[in-house]
Amino acid sequence: MAQEEQVLVIPRKELEKVGVFHGLMMDTDKYLSSIFAPGVPRFMPRSLAEKDPSFKQIIPYVLMACDGRYLSYVRGKRAGETRLVGNRSIGIGGHINPTDDMALFGDFYETYLNAVKREVEEEVTVSTKFTNQIVALLNDDSNEVGSVHLGVVHLWTLDAPEVTRREQMITQMTFMSLPELREAENTLETWSALCLGYLDTLAASK
Repeated sequence: MAQEEQVLVIPRKELEKVGVFHGLMMDTDKYLSSIFAPGVPRFMPRSLAEKDPSFKQIIPYVLMACDGRYLSYVRGKRAGETRLVGNRSIGIGGHINPTDDMALFGDFYETYLNAVKREVEEEVTVSTKFTNQIVALLNDDSNEVGSVHLGVVHLWTLDAPEVTRREQMITQMTFMSLPELREAENTLETWSALCLGYLDTLAASK
């Protein structure tokens, strides 16, 4: 019998202590220090986490930019989150699962960053140098998907647009300009649509 997937979560009350928000929050430092405080992050079965809004699953959401264009793709039928199939996305990432080197106490932040890199590498291959910066937190309690997730928005600024897909669920992958993304806004998944309105600000913050 296969072991059930474990996913990284924090209690919603920890988010509430700092301040619940809707959309993107640029003041990341105070939130990150609370999210990754010793004893706060934990793992729980995904089947429980998906139905329990008293916990927030931590989801890295990596935007990849090069020369003013952003990596974009459509989530195919093999997407892990079936509720997002068919939507265009500008974020790469997913659930953080436990690994042998992942300790939940002590300095968990560095461990998280390594986990993000592994998660991205499962979905795409980036064959160029890049910088990685956390630029925002993302929260949307307006729907059942968002109510149990909290996004950590990363901006990877690539030296060249050299990205190839590894996951079959990634289709129609291409780099798009801001005007092109705005034209396709009604096809974007909710988190990507929220990020779209802030892309100029996010790019300026790097």
